Amino acid sequence: MQDIQNYGTTVRGLGEPRGLKELAREHALLPLRIFLGVTFIYAGLDKLMDSSFFRASGAGSIGETMHAVRDSSAIPALVDLALKNPGAFGYAIAIGELAVGIGTLIGLWARLAALGGALISLSLWLTVSWQVDPYYFGNDLAYLMAWSPLLLGGAAAFSVDAFLASRRRRIM
Repeated sequence: MQDIQNYGTTVRGLGEPRGLKELAREHALLPLRIFLGVTFIYAGLDKLMDSSFFRASGAGSIGETMHAVRDSSAIPALVDLALKNPGAFGYAIAIGELAVGIGTLIGLWARLAALGGALISLSLWLTVSWQVDPYYFGNDLAYLMAWSPLLLGGAAAFSVDAFLASRRRRIM
């Protein structure tokens, strides 16, 4: 149980008062982690469940999307690389999104997961969303910025990383 003293909380067994501000600061990134984790898991599963996505051509395919954005992307060479094997590129994106989403949601290697999410968002912004005008209508840039706090702060609360860190501290 927790005792309430002077508008702060005392963690049982530690005897140190924890203020509400400290508690809020510790959990501040949790809503962002949940949103990005669930969104990237959903995006990865959505792609994996859509067989037409992995085709080189046709409606809804990664190949069709890459051909459509090739001339308007910031880095056409990146699109050309994807077009060499659109199916493999599609699987790489889908599996990457799934791995990033799971890592972010459970807080396992959270900074590495955030880096992966940022790189996926950056590559999508520079290719698929680059031509969106005005720029703030494109969502990939916003996702790129949303990954920044998780990249810097990691997963402090309710995470596998925090659990493993506390186990390491107890062992030492």
